[in-house]
Amino acid sequence: MKAEKSEEWEKLAHEVMSGMREWAGQHPKATFAEIERETMRQMAQLQARMMADVAQEMGEEQEKVVCPECGAEMERPERAEKRQLQGVGGEEVKLERSYAVCPQCGAGFFPPG
Repeated sequence: MKAEKSEEWEKLAHEVMSGMREWAGQHPKATFAEIERETMRQMAQLQARMMADVAQEMGEEQEKVVCPECGAEMERPERAEKRQLQGVGGEEVKLERSYAVCPQCGAGFFPPG
């Protein structure tokens, strides 16, 4: 992972920890289940960012992508497409990468990563 991403992750992790300390101060009688829910809610942002960054980097590293339909080598246009997924924690994971198109059969998809 690139150093700049690690720094961003550390900043987000610090924000999560600060947010949890603040929340705990505002909810001194919270139950264990409430603490768990809030921890998961706060961590979801960090998780989504890490997932997006890792997937983006993996997608950039792939040199050759083959068509899942016919096995031909896919072509990647210069223009990147945006895709939004939802992580288990409920946070939106935003990806930006090339949408691959098969020159033989015309199938198209976002390559893994």
